[in-house]
Amino acid sequence: MKILHTADWHIGKKLHKIELAEDFDLFIDWLCKTIEEENIDLLLVSGDIFDLANPSSEARRQYYRALVKMNRFNCKIILTGGNHDSPSMLEAPKEILKELDIDIIGGMPVNTEDLIIPVNDQNGKPELVIAAIPFLRDADLRKAGDGSSYEDRIEALKIGIQNTFFEASEICATEYPDIPAIAMGHLFTAGIETSESEREIQIGNLAAFEASRFGEYFNYIALGHIHKPQRVAAAVPAFYSGSPMPLSFSERSDLKRVLLIDTSQGWEPHSLPVPVFRSLLKVTGNLEELSFKLQELQEKKQLESLIEVELKEEQYDALKIYALDELVSNFQKKGYRIVKHRASFENQIKGAAQAFGGEQQLQDLQPKDVFLELIKKHDYDPETRQEILVAFDEILEDLHRDENGEI
Repeated sequence: MKILHTADWHIGKKLHKIELAEDFDLFIDWLCKTIEEENIDLLLVSGDIFDLANPSSEARRQYYRALVKMNRFNCKIILTGGNHDSPSMLEAPKEILKELDIDIIGGMPVNTEDLIIPVNDQNGKPELVIAAIPFLRDADLRKAGDGSSYEDRIEALKIGIQNTFFEASEICATEYPDIPAIAMGHLFTAGIETSESEREIQIGNLAAFEASRFGEYFNYIALGHIHKPQRVAAAVPAFYSGSPMPLSFSERSDLKRVLLIDTSQGWEPHSLPVPVFRSLLKVTGNLEELSFKLQELQEKKQLESLIEVELKEEQYDALKIYALDELVSNFQKKGYRIVKHRASFENQIKGAAQAFGGEQQLQDLQPKDVFLELIKKHDYDPETRQEILVAFDEILEDLHRDENGEI
């Protein structure tokens, strides 16, 4: 049997207000082609189908269009809910999807037995069994009396996760003896690398689940939630497939993939790289360097490239911030868009209290003295400096007139 493991689709995701709908459609087209070419029998999607618990109508339509496309290839599909998903929303069409050989487990059911999904061979006999465990919420794991301290509550969560995987393995062993089993999961495990786009789960990352607690029963554990593809140090093969598309600039260098398991060759997965449809670029430097780098951009993909710009200068200068805004506003290069910009200065401007070294109280200082001290390190030419001082004097004079009730 050939199995594909993917996760964290985040349908409806926006990156700095840019819709990633086109990116997802291209991924699904590629995934359908892969399913057909590799003769995939089973597709596992381990949580975070949507980016929001209440996705837009367009995000829902995109989801159903994707299922319809994949359903053409005689490939069974099993999806689980993640921490971004609404269990009730995912499970609303459950019975209809079941008729299409698509199983969805949005949230933890009352009976653990309902997590267990057999996958039959061509003769209708179970060939593989899946423990489709979704994201486990606090209410699924802890009881009212499970400890009063923070540490006790964290341990109660971990024990709850461990017990869920153990109970699922016991059901698999009892109901489907001698049949290989895969567990799906959507959680944070200890010792892995994260990116900016993951949200903390359970009670923060201190609730990270030790992979040793997964046990040794399952042949493979298909994980979701962490967007950076990586292996987990468990007793059995356990992997995060990672998100199939970069969902933040911190993921721009990740090699996105899906994982292929061919049970005839064992349970170690093989990575299938997902094509890069859109470049995420970060450009840094001083004003001159930024201008040059932006004009010399060459990395171009099928979709518009998104750019994060960071100005780095030694001395703080408000004019440089203004120049950065102008550079960004006037940037025009086909196939590229700046979606975020910021400035950082090695020698940050000091506040008034720091500037005077704490030797004087702020209320004892004259406004003009404070202003002169704060702009002392600015790299202004004499003419610009004089213009700034004249403008400050005019503002100060207006404030004095207002305080005296003059119009």
